[in-house]
Amino acid sequence: MFSTVLPILLRKTMILCSLGAAGFLMTIGSSAHARDAQAVISQTCAACHAAEGKDSWSRISHQRKTPEGWLMTIARMQTMHGLSISDEDRRIVVKYLADKQGLAPAEAESARYGIERRMNTVEAVDSKLFNEMCARCHSAARPLLQRRPIKEWEHLVNFHLGQWPSVEYSAMGRDRDWLQVALKEVVPMLEKQYPYERSDWKDWRKQKPEAAALRGRWSFSGHMPGSGDIRGVMDVASAGGDNFKVSVNGQYADGRPFNGSGTAIVYTGYEWRGSISIDGVTMRQVLTAKDGELRGRMFDAVHDERGLDFHAVQASVAASGRVLAVQPEFVKAGAEAELTVVGTQLNGTPDFGPGIQVVRVMQRSPEQVRVKVRIGDEAATGVRPIRIGKVQGAGLAIYRQVTDVKVLPAYSVARVGGNGGAAPKVEGRFDAEAWSQDANGKAFRVGYVPARWSVAPFNERAVEDRDVNFAGTMRADAGIFMPGDAGPNPARTMSTNNAGNLKVIATVEDGGRVQKGEAHMIVTVQRWNNPPIP
Repeated sequence: MFSTVLPILLRKTMILCSLGAAGFLMTIGSSAHARDAQAVISQTCAACHAAEGKDSWSRISHQRKTPEGWLMTIARMQTMHGLSISDEDRRIVVKYLADKQGLAPAEAESARYGIERRMNTVEAVDSKLFNEMCARCHSAARPLLQRRPIKEWEHLVNFHLGQWPSVEYSAMGRDRDWLQVALKEVVPMLEKQYPYERSDWKDWRKQKPEAAALRGRWSFSGHMPGSGDIRGVMDVASAGGDNFKVSVNGQYADGRPFNGSGTAIVYTGYEWRGSISIDGVTMRQVLTAKDGELRGRMFDAVHDERGLDFHAVQASVAASGRVLAVQPEFVKAGAEAELTVVGTQLNGTPDFGPGIQVVRVMQRSPEQVRVKVRIGDEAATGVRPIRIGKVQGAGLAIYRQVTDVKVLPAYSVARVGGNGGAAPKVEGRFDAEAWSQDANGKAFRVGYVPARWSVAPFNERAVEDRDVNFAGTMRADAGIFMPGDAGPNPARTMSTNNAGNLKVIATVEDGGRVQKGEAHMIVTVQRWNNPPIP
């Protein structure tokens, strides 16, 4: 994850790299945790945070954060102030504070990439001052996922200066009166844009749904770079209060299984956090649960770069059902193809519009309908909705030729690792996104297409340093880059490490035509710490 100014520099802490079942999920009901949390805070935190009244403590009761934000706060108290707290008590306090002093869905929306571990996000905050004063040392998402009154924003500034006095003398600190700029310019800006008192939060607390509404069957679809489309069903059963038991039964587009089970908890009425063992790999779910939908990201607990966009619809969300996705999401005019429509309450034969004939229904269930289709040579190009009976949604792209290819992400970071060290390698994972033009010459997205992958030196220095030879290897068939080993390499100039500055190239062949797309990848050193919000 990057700010618009500098790559993030992550401070060494004792925070766990991700929020797993052992350190995060709870096994007690919501009515019990509220009473217990007040006792835990009074007994554990009140030595430094004075009671201000019933269920109110200095500093603590004047901030609002995501579950990850509250977890980081407690970890900071442990590492910097010697707080002693058990894992169970920490879970109780995080649950209580996230429910009582969290963020409304609208407040968290713009910075969810931080908690969803989308580490290759290039942040675009429309404030030069904010980028230089805040996002040069950590992600912009960290302050964007907090709400404080003006005095608390001032306290945060003073904390930064007291804990890291070098902030005034580092780049973008020594060229200004850092403390005065922070207090007189940054604090008023933060208080105005991210205030503690806000109608979104008050309204959400009044209307947030009961957790019981999330029980039942869900149809889901997703896409994992390097692995392809995923679809299946997820069953959610109550485990008491806001806790759930979860089972997943799905598959990749190529037929490989995507099955497993685990647990989940809901914070703040909508913040879904799950820990699911999928075919022996523990994966985290960081999702928004709202209006009968789950949206967000699901990723490997150890390798957060191995993740998928996850979108699920509850079977009972509407009497008429819903079309969630079609896989694959594109077909070439004049061709035949097998398509799988994913959704809920899918009854009948899919209608893809004029020029597309359903030759045969190959498989049918309320959540998936697989069909063989024939697309006419003259079928209109563009993205069209799909209908099954009264159900409509998703979109199928009909194209004649690929006119452009984009590599996603356009800018990314991979990291060396392993080789006897504690930090694992961080892969680069890429998709080739094809684009075409309709009859009017308007560009439209076709979708993720197969490509042949390679890397090349990004600039002359990369050529001179032979980065392609040392930085790692690219899987030509999958767009997965595996970085080199950590540590000095005697084969390199001055025995430096296996860092590199590379182009990522996707070559797509379409009807005898070749299109190429490029992206930029930095291969750098280990990521020694992984706070829940970078």
